[in-house]
Amino acid sequence: MEFSVGVQKRPVSGIKANQYGIQAMIQPLIRPDLVTSPAGPFLAAAELTQTEARSTSSHSHARGQLMGALSGLVSVGLDRQQWVVPAIHAIWIPPHYEHSVRSYGPFSGWSVFITEQRCAQLPREPRAIKTTPLLREAVRRVASWPGVELDDAQTRIAEVIVDELAASKEESLDLPRPDDARLVRLTDALIGDLSDNRRLDEWAVWAGLAPRTLSRRFVAETGMTFAQWRQQARLLRALELGYDNVSAFIDMFRRAMGTTPGRYLAAEAQESPPD
Repeated sequence: MEFSVGVQKRPVSGIKANQYGIQAMIQPLIRPDLVTSPAGPFLAAAELTQTEARSTSSHSHARGQLMGALSGLVSVGLDRQQWVVPAIHAIWIPPHYEHSVRSYGPFSGWSVFITEQRCAQLPREPRAIKTTPLLREAVRRVASWPGVELDDAQTRIAEVIVDELAASKEESLDLPRPDDARLVRLTDALIGDLSDNRRLDEWAVWAGLAPRTLSRRFVAETGMTFAQWRQQARLLRALELGYDNVSAFIDMFRRAMGTTPGRYLAAEAQESPPD
């Protein structure tokens, strides 16, 4: 997520925060110097949960940014393209690279900011990477630290994030396709009618598979749960229709899925446990 910045009453490099409504757009979530300055810790992180949509216009900053979504619907504007941020991926934005961020309805996610000097060995162009459990846990730990120079133990954890990013492979944000013929038939049916709201167990009966088998095979072959894959397919379809602003996107989303992004994501959250 892109985080608002401003003067904090206490130094923070990362915050586990819940912000709501308009105040979330105004309240600072991380100190400006931890986004724009080489001073201070070489790496800072923040986590955010918000119930309302959020939008930041095109901008850049001196530190590189790695951002990921935990839940909800978020897109990043880069080079006149909109990159969707699925929960299993993160987007790397190098220092001084123009970008914008939009969320549609409730969301939660995280961002890491790395000083320009430490970005020398990192990718020079924006890219999507697949997040690992190690990366996510390291980010969660860093997001709880105060904004002061890191001690030896903290430095080792921060270096894990840098190493994970440096070693990552560029990932396509296209939908991953399964190889299993039964799953291919199922995903083709889903793409053919993205308004079909049948649950995983109903699709399992349709495909002639046990629900647990379908759930396991789906993750093994696509890297996503059934619910995540369908959400991504629906989002990409909405983006394919094109939009000029948030209102247009919501209208296109409603036309593609039959509901608003906020209501859709709330329903998906309720249905996610069976996966």
